[in-house]
Amino acid sequence: MTDFLEYPSMTCEVRGAMSPGQLKLTDDQVLFNHSKSQRKDAVKAEDIEYVNWQRIAGVWGIRVFTKDGHLHRFAGFKEAERDRVAKHFSQCFNLEMLDRELSVKGWNWGAPHFNGSVLNFEVGKHDAFEIPLTYVSNCVTSKNEVTLEFSLNDDAPVNLAEIRFFIPQTELAGETDPAEAFKEQVLAKANIGTTSTGQDIASFREIHSLSPRGRYDIKMCPTFIHLHGKTFDYKIPFTTIIRLFLLPHKDQRQMFFCLNLDPPIKQGQTRYHYLVLSFMQDEEVEVELELTEEELKEKYEGKLEKEMKGPTFEIVSKLMKVLVNRKITVPGSFLGHSGTPAISCSYKAASGFVYPLERGFIFVYKPPIFIKYEDVKHVNFARSGGSNRSFDIEVHTRGDSVYTFSSIEKEEYGKMYDFLKAKKINVKSTGKMDASSKINLGDDFDHNLAKVKADAVSSDESGSMSSDDEDFNPDELEAKSAKEEYDSDPSDTGSDTDENFSGSEGEVERKKAEKAERKAQREERKKSSKPKKERKSEGGGKKKKKTKLPGQPKKPMSAFFLWMQEEGREKIKRDNPGLSVSEVGKKSGEIWRDMGEEEKKVWETKSKEAKEKYEIEYKEWLASGNADVQAQTKTKTKSPKKAGSSTKSKSAPTGGSGGSFKSKEFIEDSDSSNSDDKKSEKKSSDKSDEEMESDGGKSD
Repeated sequence: MTDFLEYPSMTCEVRGAMSPGQLKLTDDQVLFNHSKSQRKDAVKAEDIEYVNWQRIAGVWGIRVFTKDGHLHRFAGFKEAERDRVAKHFSQCFNLEMLDRELSVKGWNWGAPHFNGSVLNFEVGKHDAFEIPLTYVSNCVTSKNEVTLEFSLNDDAPVNLAEIRFFIPQTELAGETDPAEAFKEQVLAKANIGTTSTGQDIASFREIHSLSPRGRYDIKMCPTFIHLHGKTFDYKIPFTTIIRLFLLPHKDQRQMFFCLNLDPPIKQGQTRYHYLVLSFMQDEEVEVELELTEEELKEKYEGKLEKEMKGPTFEIVSKLMKVLVNRKITVPGSFLGHSGTPAISCSYKAASGFVYPLERGFIFVYKPPIFIKYEDVKHVNFARSGGSNRSFDIEVHTRGDSVYTFSSIEKEEYGKMYDFLKAKKINVKSTGKMDASSKINLGDDFDHNLAKVKADAVSSDESGSMSSDDEDFNPDELEAKSAKEEYDSDPSDTGSDTDENFSGSEGEVERKKAEKAERKAQREERKKSSKPKKERKSEGGGKKKKKTKLPGQPKKPMSAFFLWMQEEGREKIKRDNPGLSVSEVGKKSGEIWRDMGEEEKKVWETKSKEAKEKYEIEYKEWLASGNADVQAQTKTKTKSPKKAGSSTKSKSAPTGGSGGSFKSKEFIEDSDSSNSDDKKSEKKSSDKSDEEMESDGGKSD
């Protein structure tokens, strides 16, 4: 049985940051699984030179130093675990774990020591700190000072940007400059340049980059690539490159070379997880690698040649593949309608291309997106709003993220659908005709039938419902009042050219006939001064508004729609798998027209039974108290009659202000008391006349 120790809550030092994960000590290796990136770091037992127990980042940890000069540090142990871990290394690795003390004097002078690829700074008898030289991005000397510059890590809460060493002149050094000697050792251990010539392996000028955008000079070194632009410079270690993609452009003239970076490079507050380079396919280059024949054979196992010539994208991708030691992902078996693996689409407001690869989707560019199939929960095929020329793809991931690639040509639908089904991805279909209705894009759904059904139900509802609504037109009401006052019809002066006819040919002809009839009526009224006749609801005019009460049953479908729903559509799709949606609709009409009377009679019987059932449900609905509600709805929706003719003969004031003005309501309410007031006024006037006469007699 294999003996091992497992610690779930541990951290590993990676470029100045403590990465959380799980540590497992087996009998033949030290294995650390990073929780964030799922990367696994393994140190074999035969490669370990010594192990130390020391304080790391405020807790106890182990320091593993390998024979090739690399340092690994794991922290998160409890002090009580010390003996157990030491016993495991002693029994399984045959190594003694020694305690390592650190200097806490706080002095800033001491002696540097180079141990493999690690720089130790010793103060007194103990080390004050140690720096893995693989983290050094540049080394600069100035008189007696040597400055080490470090590449920043975005995952680290605090970054060490640079450190300066003052190296005094000594008599023992002789003619050798101590600062230059220190720099040479740092450069040799840091692998900033090649060990033989000190120059970069290969360089390319003015390479077009889409993300980050610009043109950069690219220098390839043994452990990193350097991008030099007009404004920004980037150093990308090979350890941060986790994926490589080589993708052809849809125009077959360009190539995209994508590098997936973790951690990403940073430009201000913007982070770039992908480096996207663009090359022309016919652009060629010839480079000579700054490597010796021994280095090509030993270090790179003969995978590179001293002189390389060919298309630029091939040379760059081949160098990257060997230096980074990762495979290049290229499109697989999928080919779209255009014959290329690229599908034109848009992500949010940016247009680009999506590539269905063998193990995931990748969108190029802005922003570049890579989605593994194993992370996909399901994919929705959705029709674009109001358009039959394109559709959308919604990719739902297991992390509840949704990526929508829109404006995809409809010709790509079949190939995309079959490809995803072959990958065993859960595919769902939803449609977007408008905000309220949805139409599927799946092969098992007839969109034309769904639309015809919706139109049929709408027309049946309008036939079973009655409404006397008319749109309120204040201009028409004002014109009628003006006609009564001036004995003319101002609406007759309207223009005949303001109407636009749209729709089918039969509808256009009907509208033209109605217009000619109205014009003839206006001419007749002008000659005879007759008032304009009211339009009848049956003879055309504006459509009545539909009123639908809750719970009111709908009329059943006709025999044709019943046949289409239960039998026709499936039969047509089965016999003619290549027909489009519109062709299925045409074919169904032809079959129904040529169908025999006996076959039609079956569906007509079903339609008749459904209609009888509807009449029973409609009567029950009316009997359940909805008859009064329907009657009230009809009464409320009727347009009011003119009140001018009934009140015109009465003497009502038409304007004014103050106490002399009386509203229409006041006049109507006081009509019943007008006669009594007049009688009382007459009596009082007669009485006053008699009094005046009697007074006159007395005076005489």
